[in-house]
Amino acid sequence: MPGEKDDSTRKKKESIVDLSRFIDKKIRVKFQGGREAAGVLKGYDALLNLVLDNAIEYLRDPDDPHKLTNDTRQLGLIVARGTAITVVAPNDGIE
Repeated sequence: MPGEKDDSTRKKKESIVDLSRFIDKKIRVKFQGGREAAGVLKGYDALLNLVLDNAIEYLRDPDDPHKLTNDTRQLGLIVARGTAITVVAPNDGIE
């Protein structure tokens, strides 16, 4: 149809963030709503969906949802949806 572009001329969506240097390294992820998780980055895509292995969730204080406790929950292998992610950082701090 006129005005439509075929797949060969369409631009690929490039990610603003280069996460390739964090592959197989432990990262910490913060989500909208305040949840936090950490795990080994196994993969990602242009939409910033992340695959984390050996993931753990840091649980929040039931009385104060903005405060993290020392309690954790084992999650295992997870897919973190890119639209819900607010922060991605190395687990050992900012490089």
